[in-house]
Amino acid sequence: MKILVVGGGAREHTIVWKLAQSHHTNEIFAAPGNAGTARIARNLDIKDTDISALSEAVRREGIGLVVVGPEAPLAAGVVDHFQTLGVPVFGPTRQAAEIESSKVFSKELMQKNGIPCAQSVTFSDYVEAKRYVEQQSPPVVIKADGLAAGKGVVVAETVSQALETLSRFMEEKSLGSSGDRVVIEAHLTGREMSTFVFTDGKTVLPLAYACDYKRIYDGDDGPNTGGMGSYSPPYFLSQELAETVQETIMKPVVKAMANRSRPYCGTLYGGLMITSAGPKVIEFNARLGDPETQVVLPLLETDLVEIILAVIDGELDRIKVELRDDACVGVAMASGGYPGSYQTGYPVTGFEDLDRDVLVFHAGTKLADGGRVVTSGGRVLTVVASGKTLTGAREKVYDNVSRIHFEGAHYRRDIADIKNGS
Repeated sequence: MKILVVGGGAREHTIVWKLAQSHHTNEIFAAPGNAGTARIARNLDIKDTDISALSEAVRREGIGLVVVGPEAPLAAGVVDHFQTLGVPVFGPTRQAAEIESSKVFSKELMQKNGIPCAQSVTFSDYVEAKRYVEQQSPPVVIKADGLAAGKGVVVAETVSQALETLSRFMEEKSLGSSGDRVVIEAHLTGREMSTFVFTDGKTVLPLAYACDYKRIYDGDDGPNTGGMGSYSPPYFLSQELAETVQETIMKPVVKAMANRSRPYCGTLYGGLMITSAGPKVIEFNARLGDPETQVVLPLLETDLVEIILAVIDGELDRIKVELRDDACVGVAMASGGYPGSYQTGYPVTGFEDLDRDVLVFHAGTKLADGGRVVTSGGRVLTVVASGKTLTGAREKVYDNVSRIHFEGAHYRRDIADIKNGS
């Protein structure tokens, strides 16, 4: 089977790497891919939202399965398009993907179906939103309704910061139409955790649980990023907590989507806060997370192609998802200056010095003359190590991160540092 993976980040490199292990796989394409996917797949110079060009590539190459990684093509309806053509495609439809692409829709769905989440109010009028914020006690969370590449959620520590965010989103249109409506939430406290499930709209099978690190600096300081590292499983995860998450959040939301005539098929990500009152939803994403995918898929023992085909065929109940009983830690290496302005084109070296069982998933990289790997984005690589314990995996990954070099390389040094509460 020929497979196309849509996307070009470390998440997509990880997906390509996992699909390549299946005996069902003959050839893999990545659009647009990166320097990492180029070593195990055939990169296509196509933007992940260029549905017409993707469709032509599928026809030309005789591709029999499309796997969509990022949120933007899902929100643009790439799954609907390939379904219309009769091409097997993995991911939710445009309407189902609104669970991520519209914070207003997602919130209303949770509230109407009793799915635990933060109290919130939705506004489309700036003056009304401003008046509401002025009556609140910070911190408050302000979320732009639409997709915003990780820049649409602000935890405002003061009223003035909240008002500045509202003005930026709703008046200055810093996020375009994504900020036309906002959701203003009460701030939740506790431990953050991500959960991932496969679902065909009926059966819901847990994949794994993970913790990620969004801020750029150690100690969760500095601005938010796309994610600076992650680990799996969470050290505080119990069987009871896992069952509570599935029975009160993941299964009910899949059922609620089906009842809305928006059956959700694909991978569903639940971003959770484990509060003193139990787990509550921060957000849902309509795909695998990044950087969590890089530590979750290495633990998956079940053939990923077989899972995907079972989801597409509506036969997920015949699958058993099995994971290795190990811990996995991933550390993102970023360009200097990220998430602000940064320079690219720097050679990346040290790959040949890594331990054989350490994985490197590429994100912001490309191949230059002579096959050299150079930087081409903000987050450049995710370095991943596994071990029987979280501490062992952490020690191994940092030992290997130090062997990789490029100009201005930056990474957090407290990923999975559970001794210090990180």
